[in-house]
Amino acid sequence: MPLEQILVLLAAAAGAGWVDAVVGGGGLLQLPAILVTGMPTVEAMATNKFSSVFGTASAAVAYARSAKVDRRVALPGAALAVLSAGLGAWAAAAISAEVLRPAVMVVLVAVAVFVTLRPSMGAVPEPRLRTGPRVAAAVATAGVGIAFYDGIMGPGTGTFLIIAFTTILGLDFVSASASAKIINVGTNLGALAVFGAQGHVHWALGLGMAVCNVAGAQFGARMALRRGAAFVRIVLLVVVVAMVIRLGWQQFG
Repeated sequence: MPLEQILVLLAAAAGAGWVDAVVGGGGLLQLPAILVTGMPTVEAMATNKFSSVFGTASAAVAYARSAKVDRRVALPGAALAVLSAGLGAWAAAAISAEVLRPAVMVVLVAVAVFVTLRPSMGAVPEPRLRTGPRVAAAVATAGVGIAFYDGIMGPGTGTFLIIAFTTILGLDFVSASASAKIINVGTNLGALAVFGAQGHVHWALGLGMAVCNVAGAQFGARMALRRGAAFVRIVLLVVVVAMVIRLGWQQFG
């Protein structure tokens, strides 16, 4: 691979790490950058997962130190996510992305409208919502449904996790993002185990990108913790709009 392509991929990995740490959706930058090199789609997805798991894990550690993570949801959800994302990755070859893409676009548009019309959403925590049944619903939604989607397709996983945690549990955006990182580590590991066993990962390239992804993730996590929920909300809306545009271009371009 030419040096200039490698440098572009390293820069994309750093940017993706920052976006992922704040609101998720780093694949919006990293995966297309890998695909532009001509790498087959499954191999690009696999290498993207390998790089991302390091950045996501480092962001999770940074958030955990701030006591922002809701462990009642994050830990069991992450355990379930490993299995669910692995099943999604195994099913990825059987389900066409063209079938899923329109549905994902509709959900992302709904998310953007929902967040825009509810400016108070995620601004402050609502502890009254953290009941036993809601915690169980959040674990199932994140650790099973969203994790399976991450294994099979991926774009917007971190964003969907944040929205799930703010709406179901009443977490503020920073706590929701922190908890989402723990689940995302599980989804990445589950999908990566399947992709790795199938021989799709470019390990050397992925390791170099992982270093840059970690650097971006550390910067993003610290910025989110410092600037708070309002900053995360703005970045979330920008990322959602960008994902809708990208998916629309893929579907109709």
